Amino acid sequence: MSFSFLNSLSSPPQINSAFCSPFFSLYHFHCPPFSSLYHRKKSYRNGRNIREWGFLGDWKGKEGVNSASMGKDKGRFIWISSLCRSLGSSSSSSSKGEEFESEEEEQQQQQQQEEDDEEEVGTGSFCVLPDRWDVLALGQAMVDFSGMVDDELLERLGLEKGTRKVVNHEERGRVLQALDGCSYKAAAGGSLSNSLVALARLGSKPIGGPILNVAMSGSIGSDPLGGFYRSKLRRANVNFLSAPIKDGTTGTVIVLTTPDAQRTMLAYQGTSSAINYDSCLAGVVSRTNIFVVEGYLFELPDTIKTISRACEEARQSGALVAVTASDVSCIERHYDDFWEIVGNYADIVFANSDEARALSHFSSKESPISATRYLSHFVPLVSVTDGPRGSYIGVKGEAVYIPPPPCVPVDSCGAGDAYASGILYGILRGVSDLKGMGTLAARIAATVVGQQGTRLRVHDAVNLAESFTFNLESSTLRTDVGSDHVSSL
Repeated sequence: MSFSFLNSLSSPPQINSAFCSPFFSLYHFHCPPFSSLYHRKKSYRNGRNIREWGFLGDWKGKEGVNSASMGKDKGRFIWISSLCRSLGSSSSSSSKGEEFESEEEEQQQQQQQEEDDEEEVGTGSFCVLPDRWDVLALGQAMVDFSGMVDDELLERLGLEKGTRKVVNHEERGRVLQALDGCSYKAAAGGSLSNSLVALARLGSKPIGGPILNVAMSGSIGSDPLGGFYRSKLRRANVNFLSAPIKDGTTGTVIVLTTPDAQRTMLAYQGTSSAINYDSCLAGVVSRTNIFVVEGYLFELPDTIKTISRACEEARQSGALVAVTASDVSCIERHYDDFWEIVGNYADIVFANSDEARALSHFSSKESPISATRYLSHFVPLVSVTDGPRGSYIGVKGEAVYIPPPPCVPVDSCGAGDAYASGILYGILRGVSDLKGMGTLAARIAATVVGQQGTRLRVHDAVNLAESFTFNLESSTLRTDVGSDHVSSL
């Protein structure tokens, strides 16, 4: 390929769960997808909102809930085929924005594996959209172009190795001209899409609950790149719901990898980068169980207004709101906007240790566990990854430590995205054991780290889902905040 291409929860948690601790106020509410979920008491600390949420066991008000039927009401769905595929399949090369492999044979094998994964998931000839989405994510729709370069090229282009930079049309053209003739891979890229694809693959079979319905909204142009992005996601069973912007150009990210495995990224937002809040977006947000906001959106002009209105709609519709921290520099540039959303709407925050410190306004000397505890005073559930050192789940000012599973690292890119998919999967499957949920997320991340590429493969996803369900059913352990499993103050 050359650069010419550019022209409903299944079962509620146990009542003795961390989310059902007496510390949580039982201000329960009722909505169809979360019949057992109660939500939200608002109070204040240091000028910031503090909200809490949890599960109310097997009860809906004063009426008992049949947990076996939760999230499985077939009358609510209009699936003709639960496995969807694009009506107009792209003939472009199948790849996923993963690290460039210098050996041609390895590259072909990896590409074939990706094609097999997409074919395995996308076996249906067509689909009708469901009445309600398990997860809807709002994020940047960017096509990734990744290739291997040397340090000399970066110096010639005046690029600082290992950084992420937003570029304009002219700067992008200058870089592409310098790369003319290089081999590269194109993909429907981005960390958010990595998480959504992994989640869709974990929930691609009715293991421990119904098949999950996953979708994304954002902004793409009416150009070939926009069609490419939509097609690649739909083949992975993630529906891209936003209509293309007429005469708009789709954003791109050029990923330049040097022999020392460091990545330099150049993001071009395209002319279709604005995301407006309209009746179509409001309609899908009101029909989702978990609404995810990508942190990179804060870089787009005036998008904070769209994010606020969408989060408010999600809140009124009974959905949980999750926010990905995305990038330290993005947090630092848009710190107030981040806290406007996190402080007022977020039920879940995903971050790595550096991002958690940036959100907490902590120095680099502060430990990730301190940042996790701090953020969990303002957000009901905080997920913080710390690379090979493990991860933390924060609830009510405490942090549950999740040790890293054994892993022979191959490519660490995409580990945090995979981890987030595990947390979302656990919540959607009604898991209340924080330790178990975090362990699943860590195993998913370790699986991705142990392979070449950023996307969880189909057979690995199915094996992980089956193993998780078996362990959940056979275990009687529960992790409560305040137990021995929670790190001490």
